[in-house]
Amino acid sequence: MRMRLKKHLEERIADCSELLLAREGDGYYRLSEEEKLAYRVNLEEKFSNRAPVVLEIGCGKGSWALQSAKLHPENNYLAVEKLSNVIVVACERAKSESVTNLKFLNVRAENLDRYLPPRSVAQIVLNFSCPFPKKTYANRRLTSKNFLNIYKTLLVDGGYVAQKTDNREFFEWSAESFAANGFEVYDVCYDLPDGENNVITEYESKFRAQGLPIYSLKAKPKNTNAETV
Repeated sequence: MRMRLKKHLEERIADCSELLLAREGDGYYRLSEEEKLAYRVNLEEKFSNRAPVVLEIGCGKGSWALQSAKLHPENNYLAVEKLSNVIVVACERAKSESVTNLKFLNVRAENLDRYLPPRSVAQIVLNFSCPFPKKTYANRRLTSKNFLNIYKTLLVDGGYVAQKTDNREFFEWSAESFAANGFEVYDVCYDLPDGENNVITEYESKFRAQGLPIYSLKAKPKNTNAETV
């Protein structure tokens, strides 16, 4: 079922324009590759500093990004969500709470390398991404080969991907995909404790309440230095 659009969506999006760095409309796919480069974001200019950038892909209503940005003002946070209906809530929350080190991209993850410069991201965060359990949809998983190749272009030297999920099959598949595509997998955990450094998402809170284990790992492209964030 198609999601029903929120009332006054366009007006609400426009009201958050200073936080929304890019929005991908249908017309984007009619542009040439050269024309698409005009949409590339200058992160240093938009954040007015050169702090490390943490990129969350699939931010939903922005709970993790908002909490993290408040806890770590030394970093910049960039939250990605393809659904305008959803990201508008995250933008409005960030605006109302005056969170200055958090911006948003309303784009598809497969196009991120057209919006962001190479070697511009210190950490990529995948929180409870859709596992797409059917094998025919495996290429849509955010840990499949095509996405991992994009991450390699975006990560700075020493940058890494951090993944959390409640789905063990997806988690193990992801670990194998990282390893098969030139990443070193480390800090693998099959039951992540709820420690003070673990920012809880809405999904994670629900799964923990049900007594389900949370799986987590980090992965960095091989032949890089230690993590930077």
